Amino acid sequence: MNNLFEKWRAGLARTSKAAFGQIASLLGTSEITEETWDDLETLLVQADLGLETTASVLESLKRLTRTEGLTRADELFSTLKQELRSRLTNPPALNFSNRPTVILIVGVNGAGKTTTIAKLASRFQSAGKKVLLGAADTFRAAAVDQLQVWGDRLKVEVVAGAPESDPGAVAFNAIQAGSARGADIIFIDTAGRLHTRFNLMEELKKVYRVAGKALAGAPHEIWLVLDATTGQNALQQARSFKEAVNVTGVILSKLDSSARGGMAFAIQRELGLPILFAGLGEKPEDLTPFDPDAFVDGILAA
Repeated sequence: MNNLFEKWRAGLARTSKAAFGQIASLLGTSEITEETWDDLETLLVQADLGLETTASVLESLKRLTRTEGLTRADELFSTLKQELRSRLTNPPALNFSNRPTVILIVGVNGAGKTTTIAKLASRFQSAGKKVLLGAADTFRAAAVDQLQVWGDRLKVEVVAGAPESDPGAVAFNAIQAGSARGADIIFIDTAGRLHTRFNLMEELKKVYRVAGKALAGAPHEIWLVLDATTGQNALQQARSFKEAVNVTGVILSKLDSSARGGMAFAIQRELGLPILFAGLGEKPEDLTPFDPDAFVDGILAA
């Protein structure tokens, strides 16, 4: 357990040294004043909790301060820690009862989808699952090549199409191939797309529909990869993708490179989406199941 917490602390070092780290200094031994609340509000907003989540956290802290008779700022620190933890849900147990289980991976350009898929494939392959990958990002040739390189490295089959071929057709072929070959999990990589581009989001909906034609009930999961370094911008991305294809879970990539870990609270508060995994480094094993306790401990590390 200690090793797990240390891994999270190391991965969240940038976040903890930024706004969250200043909170520990703010909540020292002084008395609680209006200035304390103003400064705390500023730091929480800077940490990318967002205005609504910050206001809600402060409201709860002020209420607890009154009911518990807190007078010193240092007493607020543990209360804040408990408050933040209460706003994160434990990720649900992953369900692979469908065989194959089809998982659509979506997100904007540069979020790290393809690399994340490779890490997921490595993780579940190590757990004894037979994995197949579908390279439906047909508009970025490098994405197909990148996925095939990972497939060769992991000895995982990759189903791809010709450059600029129909991504729906690639998804259909991948699901049929996975079903025929007895795959446990099929990950479908999709083209990175700006959430503001209507035609691209419509194309994503088509891939979603085609998956259902290839296998009844598919896709069983839609996981959204969000670049943690984008902060609050990720929230609007998540909202748009959830509306388009009914996202079931979030993966925070590049969390180790971000000082904006607070967006995790906004995602849970405003969208109710579980955070399933977090990227805490470059290696496959650095894609870690999301641990709310370790996350809060890591961002508030002194």
